[in-house]
Amino acid sequence: MVTKADSDTARDWPGVRLHVVTGKGGTGKTTVAGALALALAGRVPRRRSGDAERPPTRVLLVEVEGRQGVAQLFDAPPLPYEERRIAVVPGGGEVWALVIDPEQALLEYLDMFYKLGPAARALKRFGAIDFATTVAPGIRDVLLTGKTCEAVRRRSTEDGRTFHYDSVVMDAPPTGRITRFLNVNSEVSGLARVGPIRNQADAVMRVLTSAQTAVHFVTLLEEMPVQETLDGIAELRSASLPVGGIVVNQAKDVVLTDDQLKRAAGEGVDRAELAAGLGPVGLDQPPIVDALAALATEHARRVLLEQEQREALSVPETAVYELPLLTEGVDRVGLDRLARALRGQGAA
Repeated sequence: MVTKADSDTARDWPGVRLHVVTGKGGTGKTTVAGALALALAGRVPRRRSGDAERPPTRVLLVEVEGRQGVAQLFDAPPLPYEERRIAVVPGGGEVWALVIDPEQALLEYLDMFYKLGPAARALKRFGAIDFATTVAPGIRDVLLTGKTCEAVRRRSTEDGRTFHYDSVVMDAPPTGRITRFLNVNSEVSGLARVGPIRNQADAVMRVLTSAQTAVHFVTLLEEMPVQETLDGIAELRSASLPVGGIVVNQAKDVVLTDDQLKRAAGEGVDRAELAAGLGPVGLDQPPIVDALAALATEHARRVLLEQEQREALSVPETAVYELPLLTEGVDRVGLDRLARALRGQGAA
């Protein structure tokens, strides 16, 4: 297992401009995507030779599932289909958000490549848009990934040289669907072998398979999410898609030593020793001692199981980060704390 604490060569994602964040449902995928966006926005912008100064770092956080999870995370009103600034970090870095609507993206696409204009809106009224994205889900994924990749490639209107966004973070579909979602070429192969759709898919794949992209997996230290993470990494590599890091979310503090853990998980806590330690504070009554001993045993067994899952995440050439459990819930203060943890471990 490569950790950021002991690997200087893996302390950053050099050249990566698109960070795709996936994970099993319930692991905190959207939360980690938001924290990563804040962490990236906090980076000091790099200056080119001859530049007097550069504007603050600008990061785009993209949501593709239409759940308005990003708006809820940043305590903002529901986001429309347009890029809006949702956060500013110390130093002036900005996080912008975009919730991609497949219908609107398809209307844009039809207008761009086929110059349909008002005719495309007529197709929407007749339900043709819903029909197309339902019977050909590969087209929907091309639209979602295509809009994201356009933001990655977009240049500044001021000088035409710098990128409009320094980084793009995608809150992507869950682990079980991520390879199919990103491998848009295979999804459209039976639909379009030539033409604008094919060209769009090829352009998307050039970004998604390049060194500009990294796919990060969010997991908890539990058997099912860990196994899904390992399966997802194997699938991505088989499809020649770029694997990023593993983010262990909601990691809990360990309050016992290794010897105490093994003893508590096996034979249990020495109640006499525990009572002696609680005596000076007047908490050595048998019911309290028994309850605390039971909690210690439960804690020890859970920690040992989590250690087994950590070992399972020892994937070659894959960096692992850990984020703490936010016991008071996720708000902007908590997100900033997670962002600092990611930066401190070299993820941004």
